[in-house]
Amino acid sequence: MKLFPVLAALVGLALMTALVAHFGVGAVIRPLVAVGWTGFAAICLIHLALIAVMGIAWGVLMPGTPLWVAVWGRLVRDAGSDLLPLSQVGGYVLGARAVTLAGVAATTATASTIVDVTLELFGQLAYTALGLFYLIHLEPDAAIATPIAVGLATAGLLAAGFLVFQRRGFDLLDRFARLLGRGWTDKTAAGAAALHAALTAIYRRRAGVFSGFILHLACWIASTLEAWVALRFAGVSLGFATVLVIESLLYAARSVAFAVPNAVGVQEGVYILLGAGFGLTPETALALSLLKRARDLTIGLPALAAWQLLEGGRLWRRIAAPERVRPAGQQNPGRNDRGFSLVSWLR
Repeated sequence: MKLFPVLAALVGLALMTALVAHFGVGAVIRPLVAVGWTGFAAICLIHLALIAVMGIAWGVLMPGTPLWVAVWGRLVRDAGSDLLPLSQVGGYVLGARAVTLAGVAATTATASTIVDVTLELFGQLAYTALGLFYLIHLEPDAAIATPIAVGLATAGLLAAGFLVFQRRGFDLLDRFARLLGRGWTDKTAAGAAALHAALTAIYRRRAGVFSGFILHLACWIASTLEAWVALRFAGVSLGFATVLVIESLLYAARSVAFAVPNAVGVQEGVYILLGAGFGLTPETALALSLLKRARDLTIGLPALAAWQLLEGGRLWRRIAAPERVRPAGQQNPGRNDRGFSLVSWLR
């Protein structure tokens, strides 16, 4: 399974290269040159602002945690998802790991990540529904409206099921574990109970949960501004609502292709297909996609480098520290055999 993301990324990269070669390297570069360094800087600044707000949306789920910690964790989460040959889940783990290094308890980091991802998912569903509304308004006879509506309804049911599982599913897991015997229960019950308690505590703070959802929805809508600004610099005058339709459906497609790292190849193909229906040439669509990937590299590489330095420093200090003498049979404090493996690794 670990090999699949790498193979998917290689296939996607080959597809992206083939598309650029097919439509002409020069034709794709021209819109990029038109955007220029000024336009690129504007896009990066907008994206950094969105990351900061999304970090705040995560931070409100962790009362008492400095907001800069959540913003830093969000930056690492996105960098891991965008640049490393991992699925989005790998980025979630890196983000949670980053905040634990800043002093957040591992259980809190795990639980808040789960809730934050859930709220972001519901925000995206609302964003896609808004895009569908504008699509029907702009193109009443659009053939893709019906399958999108069906897909949106299905995704909504799955998201609701995921939410119910967070609220009720751990009770079912506990009962199942008890059926398997005491040995299994001893290994999982403590971690499951701690995580369940943390999730319950977060959902009880309804003001924080509602604030997180609103902030994520606002960020999804505001993300349209990046593409709209880029197209303006490139000399393409599409209306904001039109760009919102393209962007919302693009990210819906990216979510379906979550197993492909950063949707390499998928994003380019979807941009071409969606753009064709709104007067966006394939060359400009490819240029917009490449511009976003350059943005991800510019923001993500320094973030991953800083995170790696922090991890390396922590590992070096653990190696350099003298081994403490412990009584026979005492457990290594750096190891936790109880609870979920994710929580144990974050510690």
